[in-house]
Amino acid sequence: MNSLVLVVIGVGMMVGGYFLYSRFLGSKIYQLSETYETPAHTMSDGVDYVPTNKYVLWGHHFTSVAGAAPIVGPAVAVIWGWLPAFLWVTIGTVFIAGMHDMGALWASQRHKGQSIGTLSGRYIGNRGRNLFLIIIFLLLLMVVAAFAVVISNLLVSTPTAVIPTWGAIIVALFIGQAIYRLKWNLPIVSVVGVVALYTLMLIGDQFPIVLPESTLGLSPNAFWIVVLFVYAAIASLLPVWVLLQPRDYINGLQLFVGLGILYAAFLITTPTLVAPAINTNLPDGTPSMIPLLFVTIACGAISGFHGVVASGTSSKQLDKETDTRFVGYFGAVGEGLLALGTIIATTAGFRTLADWEAIYTAFNQGGVNAFVSGGSSIINEGLGIPSSLSATILATMAVLFAATTMDTGVRLQRFVVQEIGEIVGVKLSGIVATAIVIVVGVSLTFSAGGDGSGGMLIWPLFGTTNQLMAALTLSIVCVILTSLRRPIWPVLIPLVFVLTMALWGAIVQLGQFWDTQSWLLLALDVIILISAIWVAVEAFAATNRARQAPPVVWSDSDTDAPSQTPVEQKS
Repeated sequence: MNSLVLVVIGVGMMVGGYFLYSRFLGSKIYQLSETYETPAHTMSDGVDYVPTNKYVLWGHHFTSVAGAAPIVGPAVAVIWGWLPAFLWVTIGTVFIAGMHDMGALWASQRHKGQSIGTLSGRYIGNRGRNLFLIIIFLLLLMVVAAFAVVISNLLVSTPTAVIPTWGAIIVALFIGQAIYRLKWNLPIVSVVGVVALYTLMLIGDQFPIVLPESTLGLSPNAFWIVVLFVYAAIASLLPVWVLLQPRDYINGLQLFVGLGILYAAFLITTPTLVAPAINTNLPDGTPSMIPLLFVTIACGAISGFHGVVASGTSSKQLDKETDTRFVGYFGAVGEGLLALGTIIATTAGFRTLADWEAIYTAFNQGGVNAFVSGGSSIINEGLGIPSSLSATILATMAVLFAATTMDTGVRLQRFVVQEIGEIVGVKLSGIVATAIVIVVGVSLTFSAGGDGSGGMLIWPLFGTTNQLMAALTLSIVCVILTSLRRPIWPVLIPLVFVLTMALWGAIVQLGQFWDTQSWLLLALDVIILISAIWVAVEAFAATNRARQAPPVVWSDSDTDAPSQTPVEQKS
């Protein structure tokens, strides 16, 4: 089948979703207001609460939530065939992911930028909040540790990406100063930033950085992991406008340029999908497509991590409530386009079915390398860009997204640690909380040896934990909408589906961990499963209480949503 068909249908659905469905959500469900004053204004502190241009904030939000996951998930899931992956990415983006991200962002900024974990305590009770925080902490730990390993592997396997990866930090620092201190025109800053990034890619392609076998007594992978954690700690403590926000913004622009290059190559070459629509010749050991498809492809369809980012950093920077639609829903569309591009690159970027099957010899054998290999081949054929430079562009794109997700993850995990400290009566400074996060992350990453492979130790739990987190976030949004007497079906239907698939996937994994005697993963899976079921039950009970209680009214003059919540009404 010609891949151009998937491009036209997929892009058409996502663009239509933004212009039609997100407009419906914004006007009828979330009822976004032009006059409401967001926490970025009422609580502005120049560090976390900063009113931000919606295009800059979109760049921060998009690249923070994207990471490597919308590449890794689809690149692995196409082992079941391109059709199931395509359907889940397109339908999931339009009707679930955009709605979820908008909902988390909207709910948080209406409550002083509070995290989804704090909102769970407010709307379903302290017990639910405590269990929620356990899931969030483990989810962020998985992201931070695993992405450190993913980035280090890419820097070692594609040394041409080293210079643009670290040079992007200097570009981001310049952009932050140009926007907020020098007050430069945003389009000019954007063009200069993108040109600088792609110039760095050209330089990197000519001057690859290959580390010696031992640097300061560390292997190349271990050295990059340590440097990444040091960088993430510093970046997470700096005011968002200095590095985090401009870095994410310029990365978002370079991603769209990179996607433009990739999609232009698709249009010119119109490559044939060599992989089957439904793969009936699965390698031994490949798990059942249902429910694992729906937890393997998380980012790019729906991801609980998005809700953590939306309520952790993005909600504190929202200039206008109406920007929620562009930042939240269009952020999900951007990720959906990346996932769609990944599906095409990993199923049409090989000459024959035999070449494709040589890569997909087992489950989890795809991933970023398959995306870089297949995508660079298409770009080289379609646009004449040398294979080495094409690989550098795609690898840098993956590294920069993973890095922005990692530093945002450390920042968010610092918030969670501080919140846990408040619960137990200990006030932790940002530096102390960050130190705890780094120590735990580094300890996990090197727990399996000096190569840092321990960072992937609990990664098998990411898919189910991430989707459970998404379902629980939707449950909080559902309670809020019920208390406001607004329609809940656009939230409730996806909530039931995602929760069912995630719980099913977690139960399937319990059997796998038992069979392989992976006792740590088994114990963590049990903890996450029990916590998620408990929170879900309490959320549904809270929804029922909200339905029976008097309706709550939100006013644009409120700096925080009314304190009369279903939990408090019960007491």
